[in-house]
Amino acid sequence: MPRRYRPEKRAVEPDLRHDNEHVSMFVNRLMKSGKKSTAQRVLYDSFALIEERGNRPAIEVFEQALESVMPRVEVKPRRVGGATYQVPIPVDGHRQISLSMRWILAAARSRGGRSMAEKLAGEFMDAANNQGAAVKRRDDTHRMAEANRAFSHFRF
Repeated sequence: MPRRYRPEKRAVEPDLRHDNEHVSMFVNRLMKSGKKSTAQRVLYDSFALIEERGNRPAIEVFEQALESVMPRVEVKPRRVGGATYQVPIPVDGHRQISLSMRWILAAARSRGGRSMAEKLAGEFMDAANNQGAAVKRRDDTHRMAEANRAFSHFRF
């Protein structure tokens, strides 16, 4: 990771069906072995399941799920005088979105049984209702940052 030069963030092309950048980013994270059309089909099938089960638009549930899983603070290890402290730091916006997508995907993949579209739909609906494994992961991260709040003065 470069110490001085920070490359600029690339612009993400919005999704064609929903005209949403977050959907496009999620498809790219869902994709395996370059199979983008398969990833799109799985995500759109999960959106169809969400609309079938709930009474809200799927894109609204998707955005609500991302918002409820986004972490506000996280801990980073800092080495000070031979000891390593877990220092809580605020999370910037791009990393919040990235972490929430990663956590939702990991939680959906760890669910048992059914097809990936059903797992994703279930995880989106759970996350939108502040339940599920991804929200638990966010709560654990916040709890760890709260427990290590005493070391926040090591943030430099």
